[in-house]
Amino acid sequence: MNLRQLSLSLPRYLGALGPLRRPRWSRSLDTVSLVGSRRGQSSRSAAHWNQVVSEAEKIVGYPTSFMSLRCLLSDELSNIAMQVRKLVGTQHPLLTTARGLVHGSRHDLQLRGLVVLLISKAAGPSGAVGAPTHEAGSGIYACQRSLAEITELIHTALLVHRGIVDLDQLQSSDGPLRDMQFGNKIAVLSGDFLLASACSGLALLQNTKVVELLASALMDLVQGVYHENSTSAKENRVTEDIGIATWKEQAFLSHGALLAKSCQAAMELAQHGAHVQAVAFQYGKHMALSHKINSDLQPFIKEKASDSGTFSLNSAPVVLHQEFLGRDLWMQQIREAQEKGRLDYAKLRETIKAGQGVTSAIDLCRHHGNRALEALQSFAPSEARSALENIVFAVTRFS
Repeated sequence: MNLRQLSLSLPRYLGALGPLRRPRWSRSLDTVSLVGSRRGQSSRSAAHWNQVVSEAEKIVGYPTSFMSLRCLLSDELSNIAMQVRKLVGTQHPLLTTARGLVHGSRHDLQLRGLVVLLISKAAGPSGAVGAPTHEAGSGIYACQRSLAEITELIHTALLVHRGIVDLDQLQSSDGPLRDMQFGNKIAVLSGDFLLASACSGLALLQNTKVVELLASALMDLVQGVYHENSTSAKENRVTEDIGIATWKEQAFLSHGALLAKSCQAAMELAQHGAHVQAVAFQYGKHMALSHKINSDLQPFIKEKASDSGTFSLNSAPVVLHQEFLGRDLWMQQIREAQEKGRLDYAKLRETIKAGQGVTSAIDLCRHHGNRALEALQSFAPSEARSALENIVFAVTRFS
C-alpha cells in the first residue's frame, strides 16, 4: 500500500475509534483558532484562515498537513495503530491525538512546518559559497523541507507524550485501569519513535549547529511542559503569583522555542548570516507568543459561554487581571467564585471580563504580532513574506 492509499484509508480506520473526546491538555500552539466578539465571527474567521493556509501552501509547493504522515504511516506505527483499537470505549487522550492529526479541520492545521517553509522561501538563497541547490521552481532547499518535517515530528511526539494519563487521578468513567496503562505504554512508545525519527532526520542534515538548535528547543519544550504539569494540579484551587514577564518566559519555553529555533535553523541551512538568523528567530518567537495569547483569550471572547467551559488560571488574561488587581483582591475573587468547594468558572470568567485583563491580553497579542511583522521587514517583498504577514494578521484578528 502506498502513501496515498494509506492516507485515504487511515481516516476510515480512525472513525471506528468512536466519538472524539475532549483532550486533557490545554490548547496551545497545536492549533490556530480565530475568534471574534460578534455572533457568526467564528465561522467567518475559520473561512478566512482556510484561505490564508491554502494560499500559503500553494507558495511552498504542497499541503504541509501531510508532511508528518510519512512517518505516521510507517510500518512501525501501523503496528502500533492496530493496538490502539483496544482503547476504544476509554477516555485515553491518545485516541483524541490520533484522530485529531487526521480529522483536524483546515483551520486547526499544525502550522510550524508551513512557517518554516515560508520563511525559508522569503529569505531566499544566501549566495554563500558551498550553499545547497534550490529545488527546481520552489525556491526552497531540500534540507529546509526536511527540517520542516522534523519540526512537525517533534511537535507531534510532544502531543502524544502529553497525552499520557496520570493513573493516580483516574475516574471510573475513564475505563479499566489495565486499558489506561496499556494506552500509556503505546503513547510512550509511539512518541519515542517519532522523536527517534526526528533525530535520525537531523543527523542526515549533517549540520551540527542545526542539531544543537533543535536539541535546545526540545530541552526548552520539556522544561516548559514540566512546569505546566507541576502547576496543573493546583489550578482548581489557587494560581501562581507571577507577573506577565514571567508568564512570557514560561510560554516561550513550552510554546515558542520550537518554532523560533526551527526558523533560525532554516536560515543556518541556507548559510545565511547571523542577522538573518536573528530576524527569523524573532518572527518565530513573537508569532508563537501571539498565538498562545490568542488561544488563552478564547474562553473570554467567545459568543457562547457554553463553548468556553473551564480555563487555565495561569493563562495570559488571568495573569494580567491578577497583576492589575493585586494578589490579595485576586485571591478574594477566587474564594467568592467557589461554591461547595468547587470553582464556578462561569462566575469567575465574568469577573475577569469586567476587569482589564482581557483587553490588556488583546493588546499584548497584537504587540507581539507587530513585533513579528517588524522582523519580516528585513526580507524583500514576496509572496512568501506576504503569506507570513497574513498568518500574523489572522492570529491577531479579534473583530
